[in-house]
Amino acid sequence: MTLDTDYVLGTHDEEIARLGVQHQVWRSHVLDAWARAGMTRGSRVVDFGAGPGYATRDAAEIVGPRGQVTAIERSPHFLEFAIREAKRRDLSWINVVESDLMADGLSVTGFDMAWCRWVASFVSSPPLLLRRIAASLRAGGRAVLHEYQDYSTWRMIPNSQSLTEFVAKVMLSWRNAGGEPNIVAQLLPLMPDEGLRIISLKPLIFAARPTDFAWQWPASFVVSNSERLVEVGLMQRADADQLQSEFRESAHNPNAVMMTPLVLEIIAEKQ
Repeated sequence: MTLDTDYVLGTHDEEIARLGVQHQVWRSHVLDAWARAGMTRGSRVVDFGAGPGYATRDAAEIVGPRGQVTAIERSPHFLEFAIREAKRRDLSWINVVESDLMADGLSVTGFDMAWCRWVASFVSSPPLLLRRIAASLRAGGRAVLHEYQDYSTWRMIPNSQSLTEFVAKVMLSWRNAGGEPNIVAQLLPLMPDEGLRIISLKPLIFAARPTDFAWQWPASFVVSNSERLVEVGLMQRADADQLQSEFRESAHNPNAVMMTPLVLEIIAEKQ
């Protein structure tokens, strides 16, 4: 893995693969949120910070060719993958916009739904992101967000000091890059000023055991991001090896439980 400074978590092929596992773990929650927010055939949807486009393609299959999905993403490597996969699945109603969400001149309007997952934690201005999400919606349109409420809930049972230290370093790396892992507390108070009325809040957290598919989400993150932290100088090689070794051992412990970072699902309506 070569160091990629485009995003704090990278945009390399290994990260694309990890994001695929992550989306599979979270897919049922995503589809449920979209359904409750009203996504259906013919909907016009904008995906803020689309990454490699896993959610984009799911949304396109729901809205069908009478609908439209616009994916906004700044990473050329992510977009190459997203475009290739959209063509492979013949999802011609996906529109791709290569743009930084913080860039001047970004303007998308008139959408029925806006989707944003784990983006506010990383952008330089969460208020600007929220303003652009609100501006993208027609009156009565809905925004669906999955963002971290409390990243420090990520813990292992039995307790793992190595994991606790790793989580703290992940949070530090995000903050060093100008982000904020526990971003929900900043977002919710801003919504009324942007004309967004909250209609649903739902905490999302996994208590995963090694045999659960959800275990694969934190497990894949530990491997890829401990390597990343070594590359950026926030973790020693020996500590990363120790953490990965403990994780492998935990995967064979039927009594191990992984509590994942607390995510808040937010559904809000544009007034």
